[in-house]
Amino acid sequence: MNWIILIIAGLFEVGFTLCLGKAKETTGNEMYMWYTGFLISLIVSMGLLMKATQTLPIGTAYAVWTGIGAVGTVLIGILIFKDPANFWRLFFITTLIGSIIGLKAVSH
Repeated sequence: MNWIILIIAGLFEVGFTLCLGKAKETTGNEMYMWYTGFLISLIVSMGLLMKATQTLPIGTAYAVWTGIGAVGTVLIGILIFKDPANFWRLFFITTLIGSIIGLKAVSH
């Protein structure tokens, strides 16, 4: 169950980075709405991370959480913000995904 909580926490990390990117593109009230979404996503993500680390090793949980956030943020950047999707970016994202899966596999 705590692995599921950790995955959800990582998805909320992607959410707060998405909100930061969208806030940068907007002005006025819309910008403040994106910043509000950022704060809510940040609080939920951190709260779920704290919950997951009650039973999971802190080093593994943090690495998986940041890995999910990193992979998700790069994908959001490519799909939504039109960041470049060259071979090396995709190669290293793939190796990061492999590392996250490896950490999950060797954790008790």
